Amino acid sequence: MKPRILLVEDDTSLGFIISDQLKMQGYEVSLASDGMEGFKRFNDEPYDLCIFDVMMPKKDGFSLAEDVRKVDKNIPILFLTAKAMTEDKVKGFNAGGDDYLTKPFSSDELKVRVRALMKRVNIRTGKENKDQIQLGHFIFDVANYKLTSPDFEKKLTKKETQILKLLTKFENKVVAREVVLNGVWGKDDYFVGRSLDVFITKLRKYLAGDSNVSIENIHGIGFKLKVGAVTE
Repeated sequence: MKPRILLVEDDTSLGFIISDQLKMQGYEVSLASDGMEGFKRFNDEPYDLCIFDVMMPKKDGFSLAEDVRKVDKNIPILFLTAKAMTEDKVKGFNAGGDDYLTKPFSSDELKVRVRALMKRVNIRTGKENKDQIQLGHFIFDVANYKLTSPDFEKKLTKKETQILKLLTKFENKVVAREVVLNGVWGKDDYFVGRSLDVFITKLRKYLAGDSNVSIENIHGIGFKLKVGAVTE
């Protein structure tokens, strides 16, 4: 399996150039053009490394890194920036970045920085990287948008699948409401918030067949997917 990189760069030409360079080095690359799209991509697929431009529309690279760190504390993040000021670098590291590359840079320098960060990456394991996830007596088939149990089968919508997949990353932990909204819709406002509440209600109904699985509302914060031990 090729290591996977999420590249978020609003300069289309530069994005394609960097993407091609990384692909030539043996990496699989997903390219997004702004921070909001980047965070949605991050929650849709597993990645081994993130490369974020700093100055981007809709959501800048620092804000994107902060959102990613709410979901994943360990994935390496490399910032690309035209700024070389010390205070900007400090801000990037405080936002959760691991390294900095100042534009313009050579393909060799990019190669060395990426290789160094990749040395820290373990083989991907865990719930968020499986096509099928067990939730109590349910099997959550992420790839086929299905939730099944011995006496139940439900075809999920894409949004229902995205929400449940994100909640499984935080199984038995609280996930902030804004993380779900930004991760699934790419924005956090009243209208998508109401939509989220409708989808959560539907997911609770689907999971009602197993008393060991539930989605708990944490008032003022977000949600918790509670999963107990499976009993025969």
